[in-house]
Order: sequence, then C-alpha cells, then structure tokens
Amino acid sequence: MIPGPRNLITDVPGLLVGNAQDTALKSGTTVLLGQDQLTGSYCVMGGAPGTRETDLLEPDKSVAQVDAIVLSGGSTYGLDAASGVVSGLREQGRGFPLLHLRIPLVPSAIIFDLLNGGDKEWRENPYPALGRAALADARADFELGTVGAGTGALTGMLKGGLGSASLVLDSGITVGALIAVNPVGSVTTPGERHFWAAPFEVDGEFGGLGPDPRGGLGRSFESRKAGAAAQLANTAIGVVATDASLTKAQAKRVATVAHDGIARAIVPSHMPNDGDLIFAVSTNSRQLRAPESDIRDIGHAAALCIARAVARAVYLARPAPGDLLPCWSDGET
Repeated sequence: MIPGPRNLITDVPGLLVGNAQDTALKSGTTVLLGQDQLTGSYCVMGGAPGTRETDLLEPDKSVAQVDAIVLSGGSTYGLDAASGVVSGLREQGRGFPLLHLRIPLVPSAIIFDLLNGGDKEWRENPYPALGRAALADARADFELGTVGAGTGALTGMLKGGLGSASLVLDSGITVGALIAVNPVGSVTTPGERHFWAAPFEVDGEFGGLGPDPRGGLGRSFESRKAGAAAQLANTAIGVVATDASLTKAQAKRVATVAHDGIARAIVPSHMPNDGDLIFAVSTNSRQLRAPESDIRDIGHAAALCIARAVARAVYLARPAPGDLLPCWSDGET
C-alpha cells in the first residue's frame, strides 16, 4: 500500500471535496461530492452524534445511493448546511429520480464548535449558505487544517482541523479518508509533539517525529479544552471512500472497521460526549475480484487512512485570532 498522488480522499477517482468557512464564526462546512451517485453506509461509535438522513444508509433501507456527504460545524444549526447542498444539487439537476422530479440525497453529520471563541450571535443561520458555498468549491485538490468543517475544531490539548489521506492497494483499489477532528481526547501524547498515530505515518506526512519513546502512556487524561469551557465541544466525523464496488452491507462493515483508525489516533476515543461517526462510500468503478479478501484489505486501509488523516488535521492546523487552544505548529522549531 502506498499513498495516492495527492494523499487525499480525492485520489479515489470521481470524488471532489469543497470547503467553506467563516473566520469570524470560527466554523465551516465540508462537502464530499461524487461525480456520479455513491453507494454508502455509516457507523456511529460515539455517544452524542448529530446527524441527518443517516437511516437511509442502513443496509435494509430501500435507497441505494446518495449524491453527497456533508461534514459541518455548528452542532444542530450545522445540519442545515445540507439544505444548502440539496438546493445547489437541485439546481444542477442531480438527485434521486421520481417521475419528473429530482430529489438530492445528502446525509450529514456535525461537530459541536459553538464554544470555540467564534462569534455565534447570528440573526440568520449561516450554515445553508456555507453548505452551498462548499458545494460550489468542490474540487480534486483541496486544503487541510483550519478549513471547512475543521475551521473551529479543538482536540483535548491542541487545535483540531480537517484531515485527509489515501492508500492504493496492491490490487489497484484506492481507499481514502476525510475527517473533521474535534474530539474529547488528545491526538498527541503528553508534551503535544508526538502523535498517537505515529506508527502509521507515511513519508513524514505529519512531521516524521516517530512514536513517543516513553512507556505507560495513555493512563492519564489532561484537557486544555475542558479548561477553556469547551468540554462539550466534541466529535470526530469522517468519510472513507473507495473505487471498489460495494454493497451497502459491505460499506457498513468498512465504516465499522475504519473506526479503528479513530481509536489509534485519538486517546481516549468514542466517549459518551463524542459523536464519533464514519461514513463509507463507494464510486463503484472497480469490481471486486476476491470479495472476502478485498473487503478485508479495504477495511484495513480505511482504518490506516483515518488514523493518518486525524494526525494530518492537527499537524496542518494554523493559528487564528481568538483561538482558545494552541496549534501543533506553534511548537515547531
């Protein structure tokens, strides 16, 4: 397995990602768009998720494919970002065909970033406009760090952000991940230099410092986030994607396995006040040759990509006025 040419989820052919953010709001929205409809499912392992239209992704539900996935800040308000995306897709003539109608299907999930120091005194919910703007921004090459849904993200000790990574399997199948990192737990070991995900790093993509050499790590939990009165502002939400053709049941299994990447990169993870959720989608452009082993390898690669994407989100976060927490980059020498 090697990273794709961009080391982004858009190394999966047929995928585009758009970001929109408001620096005063300290929040934003990210859209994953398929050039064609996507087969997908999801898995929640956090205790406090916020979602829209995820039930239709269950394997026993009749809807087979969706048009886009939205990750957003804004908690409940941020779920309306999908409304902006739906409106934009309708104008493009996209969506589930029903007689003369087109109904865009856009599952979404949110992080809680309402207590991160941004100006939340709006008169009109800003998230539908952010969703529409993120859709309009959809492209193959996109920024990471303090952008989109990761704009106002905070981890336990450092500023969070938006991360992505990819792998191309020996079979030729491509797997990628996209994640907004805003968890209860920490992405770095005590001292905030080494990443928990260090054993899975490829080519120095998040600093190349390697694993923390100290033993006995992870037994204590310190949180600057809680001290900044933002202890409820939690969740890691993401998407894993592949060009391999998957059923909804297979996508469900890939989403479940991909959560291992969160657990490897964030300590602790999947807590009662995290909303940890991963979508899994397929562009269905490559047929499985050995379904059992292929699904195994796709799930493994998805977990690796999630772990690396989590670390990249924090590594690439950049400071902004009014930040409550420092950035990893503040400690660079």
